[in-house]
Amino acid sequence: MNVHRDLEQLPVFKNAVITIGTFDGVHTGHQQIINQLKDEAAKIGGETVIITFHPHPRKIINGLSHEIKLINTLEEKIELLEAKAVDHLVVVPFTEQFSLLTAEEYIRDFLIGLFHPHTIIIGYDHRFGKGRKGDYHLLENCSAIYQYELKEIPVHVLNEASVSSTRIREAIAKADMETANKLLGYNFFFEGKVTEGNKLGRTIGYPTANLKMEENEKIIPGNGVFAVEIIITGKINKAKDSGYEVRGSSSLKFEAPNKQLRGMMNIGTRPTVDGTKQTIEVNIFDFDKDIYGKILRITIKKYLRSEQKFSGLDALKAQLAKDRVNAFSFFSKE
Repeated sequence: MNVHRDLEQLPVFKNAVITIGTFDGVHTGHQQIINQLKDEAAKIGGETVIITFHPHPRKIINGLSHEIKLINTLEEKIELLEAKAVDHLVVVPFTEQFSLLTAEEYIRDFLIGLFHPHTIIIGYDHRFGKGRKGDYHLLENCSAIYQYELKEIPVHVLNEASVSSTRIREAIAKADMETANKLLGYNFFFEGKVTEGNKLGRTIGYPTANLKMEENEKIIPGNGVFAVEIIITGKINKAKDSGYEVRGSSSLKFEAPNKQLRGMMNIGTRPTVDGTKQTIEVNIFDFDKDIYGKILRITIKKYLRSEQKFSGLDALKAQLAKDRVNAFSFFSKE
């Protein structure tokens, strides 16, 4: 998949079949849209093109930077779409100037001027242009002028995609990973940088990697204890150390040189030791290497229990032993 971030350096697409959206989660609903995109492109020997925006338009239009929580970071979305064999992903820098394009300018100067689409696939409720005045009917009216075909995403697919995104976010926030993972079609994952903690875990036999999130917009599961899989990513770039290596035509690819490990993770405030700040701690099974500063990818496999306050460290240690057994029991059945 070719990833394009510079609108002035776009290639000439061959019979471009395009769709537009955030595709947050690249979940099972989105996958139906992608399949429709690929089917239409196959009929005409064309290329599939997904257009998305970064940052999220609501950050620019409504100033909701702190309220937006997304299922995927941009880099994760790129990785997931690449796995779906999309030909091109165009990441459009969403600026205030771009938001001021009228609906007519959006069609003429942006869609037609840059992409010269053979086919546009879009939902009936898609809105675009200044004041969100552009819609499916305007695209339909302009199709004869600009000589493109317009295909509508079936209502049931569109609704499923919309409902799924909302349900997934709600499920993750409630630590309902079974529902979230089912709707995603894969296990939810996130990444964090290993930082120094108070090293309490190692004093009771359960050393933990304390994770700091690098992306503020990324949604994090609700408090609880989880069985997880871990990859020490070996990432080398993301501005400084994000780790998505640039390849080819601005294509970004996840690098995972190390083997997949297993463990258990706690998200919460550590009430047993009177903690107040939310922390993310991962106990990696049968592992004792120094990984401070490393980026870990955490894939959540199963919710084990809610966070609890215990009478003391001995009671906490006893529960952690049970958690470890439960995690191993889950992994043994996979």
